[in-house]
Formats: sequence, structure tokens, C-alpha cells
Amino acid sequence: MNRAVFIDKDGTLIKDVPYNVNTSLIEFEEHAIEALQLLQAFGFQLIIISNQPGIAFSYFTEEDIHQVFRFIENKLLENGVRLNGYYYCPHHAEGDRAPFAKACYCRKPLPGMLLQAAMEMDIDLESSWMIGDILHDAEAGNRAGCTSILLNNGNETEWVLTDSRRPAFVCENWKDAAAIIIEHAKARASVEHV
Repeated sequence: MNRAVFIDKDGTLIKDVPYNVNTSLIEFEEHAIEALQLLQAFGFQLIIISNQPGIAFSYFTEEDIHQVFRFIENKLLENGVRLNGYYYCPHHAEGDRAPFAKACYCRKPLPGMLLQAAMEMDIDLESSWMIGDILHDAEAGNRAGCTSILLNNGNETEWVLTDSRRPAFVCENWKDAAAIIIEHAKARASVEHV
């Protein structure tokens, strides 16, 4: 089975520009690409997990969001990073566009996207990680059985902590997040080889 790092898109991988599908405005978070290079070299699959309610609210189309993901994929490839997949939730219960205006099991903090990825890509969730900038991301990772990291970059404003929402680790930047993941993967590997 594969192990993965699941990555929130807006505010985690790239700067948060609300409901943006203009690729000229996309800017990667500091050290994100270098961190992904390290994680990929260490054998992790890299998978984006993203809520995209703008589709349900008719702000943009699914084709628009696919264009954004292709842009991100290409930028990462230019830097030697291969994105293994991306999953997005187009739903929102308060949306105005059928069939996306509904409650669902894929919208974070629910774990549907991670579970789907694990099934389709043969991923061992217990050996995998979820990185995000808000507690909804941590909760989705926790519910899926991953270890969660919160990038504390100022985007989480509510801080309602429950057992399911509590990240395993909180760090300030991508360098620290990658270091935590690699350190734990090394420790796990040494235990497994005893």
C-alpha cells in the first residue's frame, strides 16, 4: 500500500484568494514546493484535497477548477514534483446550482475525499498525513485515520477544538511540516524493521 500526504489547496498549498480561478493570481505558499520535493523523495504520494463550494454557488464551473488544478500540476512538475492526484468537493447545502446544492459526505470536515482517494489509489491512511490551514482540514484527516498537521498561518479564526478537530501537530511553515512527517516516517520504518 502507498502512503500519502493529503494537502489542502487554498491557504495551504497556495495563497488564499477566495473563489479564485484566475491562474495569474496563483502563488505558492513559502517553502511549499521545497517541502513537497522532500516528501516525494521520501516516498509519499502527494494528493490535493479541496472544498470548492464556488461551483455550488455558480461562481465558476468544474472546468474552471480543472484548469486551476492543471496549472498547479504543471507548476509543480516544472519544479520536479509530480502531483499524484486531486480531489475536490463541489457541493454546498446553501448553493444555488443543481446538482451541487446539497449536503454531502465529501465536504471537509467530513473525510469522504480522503477515503475515496485511499480506495482508488491503494493508500494506507494510518501511514498518511493531512496538512491544512484550518481545523476543518485537521478534522477531515483525523476522521479518515491520518495524522493531521495544522499550518498555523493565521487562516484559522475560530479555534473550536474538540477531540476530532485537534491536530496532531501545529507548525508555522512548510519546512517544519515536512520535517515532522519525515522524522515520524523514519521512526516508523525503524520500528517496522526491528
